[in-house]
Amino acid sequence: MDTTKIIELLSYTLPAIITGAVAYYFFNLHTKNEEGRRRYLLNKEAQKNALPIRLQAYERMALYMERINPAKLLIRIKPFSEDKNDYETFVIEQIEQEFEHNLTQQIYMSDDCWTIIVTAKNATIQMIRKTNMSNRVDSANKLREVILGDLMDKQSPSNAALEYIKNEVGQLW
Repeated sequence: MDTTKIIELLSYTLPAIITGAVAYYFFNLHTKNEEGRRRYLLNKEAQKNALPIRLQAYERMALYMERINPAKLLIRIKPFSEDKNDYETFVIEQIEQEFEHNLTQQIYMSDDCWTIIVTAKNATIQMIRKTNMSNRVDSANKLREVILGDLMDKQSPSNAALEYIKNEVGQLW
């Protein structure tokens, strides 16, 4: 083969290779963009469907925080005897039972929010136990009175958790 034929062959082959490479590049780019767009649309649709469920979970946990607020809990649950230990056990059982009822809501919430809810529950239980061990308490009614009196000076743990829940729900929008 002489050089003229090689140059002639290259003059036809080189533009075809360049055109093929450019076409491959644009086709590949278009395919990736389409895949990304489809993934985005699917994700958007999934989020749209999941949002009501997530909001319902936050609502249920907000209700739980309201129900375990000692100011409301102790008014709602009346002592059935004068024994302070029986009353303490009964109130803590109510808190735990309601918590177990809402346990599945954690899958719809952030880990931070769930941790704060669990901490508020445990702090409320600890507050009840600590007050029951106090020398100021000698009956179930006195236990209620002392806990409610202490809440006048400080915020309950459930109020702090409720504020966190509200902030997190506000960020969902």
